[in-house]
Amino acid sequence: MTKIISTHSFRGGTGKSNVTANLAALLAQEGYRVGVFDTDIQSPGIHVIFGLTDTTITHTLNDFLWGNCTIEDAAHKVYEAEQGGEVYLVPSSLDPNDIARILREKYDASDMHGAFRDLIAALSLDYLLIDTHPGLNEETLLSIAISDSLVIILRPDQQDFQGTSVTVDVARRLRVPEITLVVNKVPPEYDFEAVREQVEEAYQCDAAALLPLSIDIAENGSASLFSINHPGHPFTEGVYVLTQRLLETPELMSA
Repeated sequence: MTKIISTHSFRGGTGKSNVTANLAALLAQEGYRVGVFDTDIQSPGIHVIFGLTDTTITHTLNDFLWGNCTIEDAAHKVYEAEQGGEVYLVPSSLDPNDIARILREKYDASDMHGAFRDLIAALSLDYLLIDTHPGLNEETLLSIAISDSLVIILRPDQQDFQGTSVTVDVARRLRVPEITLVVNKVPPEYDFEAVREQVEEAYQCDAAALLPLSIDIAENGSASLFSINHPGHPFTEGVYVLTQRLLETPELMSA
């Protein structure tokens, strides 16, 4: 059984990809096989956190969508934990020409659904994380609709609060079994429990983690898996809490 988790934010700049990458690594440290899809085809970036570059990426999600490779060919092993877990990333292309082609020609969103299923089967994944494009478009709605869990990442910002309300409403209409909130970049002088109460009351769903605004995270610059290199940091502890929260929910999707 495989659990599919979409990570989403209504706006860019929330740290969604950073949280997704570190969540994947901590799941691997629990001994699980984890796949990550970068479906933010218009502005890909999660590959940087895993240390991939345009010279080390052989095939991408774009290549699969254009019929140039299998989805397994596009999957790169990016992390292997001592506990036996592994993380495989399917990156989107960094080539401006490829991005322009996708925007111009589009693609069949159902092909993406097939890619998820194929990778789960090929790599015997325990968890599949889908790093979505900010906002709501056809691809994002598809990812949310097939997910067992939706992790919505927001900042303590009024624009984020309003946008998140839209996403939560859409997810409920799509009958997503589990909706979890993560409030990221919370200034240290804020009352974290007050923020948690405000968010949970506003959306009537669980705020699994509040992650602090940190100079350490900023200095890392998405250059590596912060949680692996800084196991005792408050950010890492927050992502660990999120990891355990997601592990509590039974896997709902079959490979």
